[in-house]
Parts: sequence; C-alpha cells; structure tokens
Amino acid sequence: MRILCTGAAGFLGQHLTRRLLDDGHEVVALDDFSTGRVEHLPAHPRLTVAWGDDTHTQGVDVRDAIALQKLGHDFDRIYHLACPASPPIYQRDPVRTLETGVWGTRTILYHATWKPGRTRVLLASSSEIYGEPQTHPQPETLWSHVNTVGERSSYDLGKAAAEALAIAYMKKYQIDCRIARIHNTAGPGMNLRDGRVVSNFCVQALQGMPLTVYGDGSQTRSICYVDDMVNGLVALMEHPTNPGPVNLGNPEEVTVLALARRVRYHVAGREDGPIVFQPLPGDDPTRRCPDITKARTVLGWTPKITLDEGLTRTIPYFREELAKWARGTST
Repeated sequence: MRILCTGAAGFLGQHLTRRLLDDGHEVVALDDFSTGRVEHLPAHPRLTVAWGDDTHTQGVDVRDAIALQKLGHDFDRIYHLACPASPPIYQRDPVRTLETGVWGTRTILYHATWKPGRTRVLLASSSEIYGEPQTHPQPETLWSHVNTVGERSSYDLGKAAAEALAIAYMKKYQIDCRIARIHNTAGPGMNLRDGRVVSNFCVQALQGMPLTVYGDGSQTRSICYVDDMVNGLVALMEHPTNPGPVNLGNPEEVTVLALARRVRYHVAGREDGPIVFQPLPGDDPTRRCPDITKARTVLGWTPKITLDEGLTRTIPYFREELAKWARGTST
C-alpha cells in the first residue's frame, strides 16, 4: 500500500514510519520539522520525505495543501499525527497549535474525499479531550470536561475539534476515518526537552539532578511503551470496520511520585534521592488512566510491555542523547 504519515518525524511518527516500512509499504513522510528531526527518519528506498505545514494563512490552506497536491491522491492510508503533543511546546504558540488541530485535520480529511472508497484515515486524537475526567478509568463514552480558557485549551480543544471534523466529514462525504485517543506514551525518540513526565525524570536522573515533581505527586499517569502504541494504531487502521473512537494506552496506573522513584531506581539502582516539589501547572489532570475494553474486545489489542520494561528500553536512549548533547551533536 501507499501510505501518507503526517508528523512522521515526531516521536510517534518515526516509530510508525519504521513499522510501515518493515511491513513492506511505500511511505510518504510529511512534516514541517518544527519539533521532529529529519535524522530520526530512516534512509529507505520506499520512503519519500516531504516538507509541509498543516496550518493556514488568512483562512486558506497553503503549504500542506500544496504539498499534498504534488504528492497526488493515490494514498491507501493516511495516518494523521501532525501536532505538537508536549505541553511546553504547544503552549509556546497556542494559535498555531489550535490551527494545526483544526485546519491541518481539515486539509487531510478534504484530501481523503478525492477517493472516499479507497483512502482510509486515522486521526491521532488524545486522552486530553477528556480534560479533568469525571469517570475513572476513562471510557470512550465519557464526555469532555475541558477548561476552554485554560493553559491546555489550544491542544485539548484542537483535538476535540479534529474529532468533530472527522465525524462531520464521514457523514457528509462517506470517508472512513478512524479515531485513536492516544494516552501517555514513552520510549526512545523523545526529545530531551519534551517536558513530559518520563523524559523529565530520565534526563534529570541521568544528570544526577533532583527530580522535579509538580504538585504533591499523588496525581496518576499510565505510560504506554511506544511499540505497543504503534501496534494499536496499525490494528485500529486495519480493522475491517470502523469501531468509532478507541482508547489506546496502558491501563497500569502509577502516581507521579512513584514513577519518579522507579526511574531513579532504573538509573541509579536506588529509589531514594532528592525531589523538588513545584506548584501543579494549570489544568493538569489529577488522574489519567484509559479504559481499553473496546481495544481489547474489538481490536484484540492490549499493551504487552510493562512500565519497568519500557523504562529499561528507554533510559539508554536518553543516556546516548545526553552524551550527544554534551558533544554538541544533538538538537
């Protein structure tokens, strides 16, 4: 198959691109490289790397639409992952973040209408659409509880709008768009300055620094290893029917404080050590854990890699990246 992957140079995109190439597909990687790195994409005869920007100027889709027109319409699958997911990064330019969620998704969905019976789309949505969840763990039937004027609103509402656009395009144009609600994911390929909990702890622990915990550390997260997440995305895309929004994540819930201790143990062989407590960021969810009943029963998917095994696989990557950074060869 010929497959387009937007955001292909990002954390998830680079792993998905390698998986699709390993499966024998022809892949077009579309990215603006604002957060991803081109060197994370492999040199491969079946990979085409294209530059694009999925935002818009004065209401007109410009760069990404032009790039897509040049690439043609003969895609069998489109994985739409383009959007910064790191809070420090997406909060740096909330206008661009929101426009990426809305206009970037609109561009991809419109492109799929050229061959609605052939081009299948997977939209990378997020657990962030649940906001501060009122039900635990969070099922797909849970309504959004998002602060529309909060620090995370550009990302949260961008993803919610993208889902609404997908549903509207499916109803009007009969395209097939799968919606993956991606929960916290970690693994090799993350940016040193990603700003998320696993990367923060790994970098600080490897540098012998105190670990920064926001709030009192009682808030929970569930961390899915990247290989499991990629398997879930492919399973959702290739399922014979569209099951609607599907949570993809690891239901193993851990407090942030316990996660800090486990990272330190994997780095230094001990759990104890200095921790600096900082105020909790605005709208930071207190509990986050997916209900993956639908993924298990419909897709036959469940994560296989435990949190500890995932940390064992991830920490050497951060150690190598820090060494590159010290030599001035990492960005």
